[in-house]
Amino acid sequence: MTIPTHPVDRELIEAAADVARTRCRGDNHTMAAAARARDGRIITAVNAYHFTGGPCAELVLIGTAAAQGAYALETIVAVGDRDRGIVPPCGRCRQVLLDYFPAIEVIVATGDGTRAVPITTLLPESYVWTDHQLDTQ
Repeated sequence: MTIPTHPVDRELIEAAADVARTRCRGDNHTMAAAARARDGRIITAVNAYHFTGGPCAELVLIGTAAAQGAYALETIVAVGDRDRGIVPPCGRCRQVLLDYFPAIEVIVATGDGTRAVPITTLLPESYVWTDHQLDTQ
């Protein structure tokens, strides 16, 4: 099976890495995410870890983007603190990203570098929350 890939947004990776390096402190904030909005803006966020399962950086980013009026995200990446590099989204984040942004691309690390893949590649044969998506078409 051939997995479709697209050019990697290096500026986005650096934005997430910079936030992870400068804003992630201690055990409460260990991941940073950056996304490019359709208008070109880069939005960043960090996770809010809590023993009850606080939100991942990708989920915080979705809310941050909405608060800034960015409702169309094109690409997203998450980077771990302590130079852990690019980290793929968890299953919950994959489903939420698909529900909110069915055409979003996710930057992931591979054995030989990085690649940008459609969210549908990371969540094949998935449930689609079509009622929600009809409102955004």
